Amino acid sequence: MESDSIVIIPTYNEKENIEKIIRAVFGLNKPFHILVIDDGSPDGTAQIVHHLMKTEFADRLFIIERSGKLGLGTAYITGFKWALERKYEYVFEMDADFSHDPHDLPRLYAACHDDGNDVAVGSRYVSGVNVVNWPIGRVLMSYFASRYVQIVTGFKVHDTTAGFVCYKRRVLQTIPLDLVRFKGYAFQIEMKFTSYKIGFKIKEVPVIFVNRREGTSKMSGGIFGEAFFGVMRLRLDGWFRKYPKIKE
Repeated sequence: MESDSIVIIPTYNEKENIEKIIRAVFGLNKPFHILVIDDGSPDGTAQIVHHLMKTEFADRLFIIERSGKLGLGTAYITGFKWALERKYEYVFEMDADFSHDPHDLPRLYAACHDDGNDVAVGSRYVSGVNVVNWPIGRVLMSYFASRYVQIVTGFKVHDTTAGFVCYKRRVLQTIPLDLVRFKGYAFQIEMKFTSYKIGFKIKEVPVIFVNRREGTSKMSGGIFGEAFFGVMRLRLDGWFRKYPKIKE
């Protein structure tokens, strides 16, 4: 089945969720392809994906296996390069744990394909605080992290740390992916900020973020530390870095 869209799903120990999320995406009316980037999950996540590829979804499910936990940012960069080598015009980031609702994928797609935006962000904070079942400390940390980015950089996106995103092909062709420096939470901020500084149109699409029902969260204090100090670096970049021109 042909598709102009690829959904990149990084995984580490997601055996409880991976088959369900794959079937949910493939159950949508709009056809999507999926690329799983698995960082050596010892729980058998990759084996589940391989089984689905062989038995049902050979033409639209793909996997890249890496050895060890190499970071969220490097997983997405690997996926972006893979997608650019192929025909996809729209490249999505999405978590495996259903914190991002697959039914919102067509809404992100429409924001780029129909409405002419270059980046569509599934935003938890553009219309209030749309988070379900998160500990209040985590909600506050995430919300004020995005506010901090806005204050330090002047960047107007409400949910800069969001990991539910659609990029048009030309965005990923223009951003020098090998120069993206952050691997964790700050990676999401850097990609959006760089898109903004280059001059791409960014649209926030309101979504409801639901805390994972199964599996274990991969969030850590070190990830937030990278984001805190990384934002200061991005502010300096905004002053002194020469950003590339948009490639048509």
